[in-house]
Amino acid sequence: MESRIGPDHVFRFSGLIPMEVVLHRKQSLAFSSRATEILYGGAAGGGKSHLLRIKAIALALAYPKTQIYLFRRFYAELIRNHMDGPNGFRVLLDPFLKTGGCRITASPPSIRFRNGSAIFLCPCRCDHDVMKYQGVEIHALLIDELTHFSETVYRALRARCRVPGGLKGKTPVPPLPLVLSGANPGGPGHNWVKAAFIDFAEPMEIRRMPKEEGGMLRQYIPARLEDNPSLDAEEYSSRLLGLRSPYLVKAMLEGSWDIVAGGMFDDLWNPEIHVVAPFAIPSSWKLDRSFDWGASKPYSVGFWAESDGSDARLDDGSTLHTLRGDLFRIAEIYGWSGLPNEGCGHSPAEIARLILEKQELLGFGRRIQAGPADNSIFDASGRISIASDMERLGVRWLRSDKTPGSRKRGWVLLRQMLQGSVRRESPGLFVFSGCTHFIRTIPTLPRDSRDPDDIDTSAEDHIADETRYRILSVSRRSSSGGVRGLI
Repeated sequence: MESRIGPDHVFRFSGLIPMEVVLHRKQSLAFSSRATEILYGGAAGGGKSHLLRIKAIALALAYPKTQIYLFRRFYAELIRNHMDGPNGFRVLLDPFLKTGGCRITASPPSIRFRNGSAIFLCPCRCDHDVMKYQGVEIHALLIDELTHFSETVYRALRARCRVPGGLKGKTPVPPLPLVLSGANPGGPGHNWVKAAFIDFAEPMEIRRMPKEEGGMLRQYIPARLEDNPSLDAEEYSSRLLGLRSPYLVKAMLEGSWDIVAGGMFDDLWNPEIHVVAPFAIPSSWKLDRSFDWGASKPYSVGFWAESDGSDARLDDGSTLHTLRGDLFRIAEIYGWSGLPNEGCGHSPAEIARLILEKQELLGFGRRIQAGPADNSIFDASGRISIASDMERLGVRWLRSDKTPGSRKRGWVLLRQMLQGSVRRESPGLFVFSGCTHFIRTIPTLPRDSRDPDDIDTSAEDHIADETRYRILSVSRRSSSGGVRGLI
């Protein structure tokens, strides 16, 4: 096996079976990186799937008896994109298949090489499916569309990565074990992938992770459309412009992780409009809070100011004109471990104390009224309920709207309020700049692939749920003669 790195990386399999594969510059950097935990991708059309296939073949030939596992969420996508596509394994390995250098098995889908190496194509549709791979030994873990997986699945699979002492090879291919993933922005795992790779370090920088984080050498290698000369960039860009959303185009062309293509709210979210600097809340505005309970998952408390239509005075002396029913998220408490979508285990009493402390810190004390909460907190189930636990400490909650259709109706209303912030023809929703978790999670929430009118519930949607409870409470009051102009 020979390799040459230049503008492109020419990878030659020599010997009895001649084969030559060309990788583009960014693909080459990922292929030859000394990092052992790599995320490659960003923009659409960056060539991430092709890179995974070439890396798998290279490792299989370079290291006899290597066990390579290639994951994608759904079985049909694995076969269509990696086995049967125009640049799939069947095409790439045609010389080897014809000469008996390898064979393809259908059940389970795998490629078995004459030197004892194997490439396994593995679906993992939900978190529970990861248990199927609990006993396997993975030498190289390749994951296509990493943002389609939860962090739980990723950590479980990475924990299976290890290499026995006898696994050796003579090659320019970097040593094992290896975790190599490809991803575009979006999907239910967007936030944790962004936190782990994109926000963690500068692009291309390699950092050694602590043992509790796998202990590998982590690196993010961004790839844009122009990094793949195999595509007609102008033609591909024109097709993307047909999406008609500048935010979608930005995500797909530039690989921006700050905007999610195809999300529930990304087409409406504009931080220059929706995020505002804190200001003194007029005494006539209503103040309340909303709550989404979580233990193993994060909990969220949002503090809200609802305008009665009166103006607010900003810190610079200017006047903010509002509409009756405008909602301002002025503060929040987000109970998480520091890892996306992982709770911190606070008890109801601890949460209540934090709420009271926050209210005093805000200077509002008991002016903040009880607002809607996740109805699960009212379930006693043979003991005192979470709501009762919190009420004993002075934190009371109201039941949220859980009538049939309320969930999807809540998303519609949230979209309307985000739009209202822009058009100013109806009440809008604004967020104080200190509400970092709202700003982090809401714009990136993906739609459910099976039900585009709903959010993918495997995403970090706790703030969205809590916000939905609050907005639905406005809608109910509106229908009974309260706030008007929302619907």
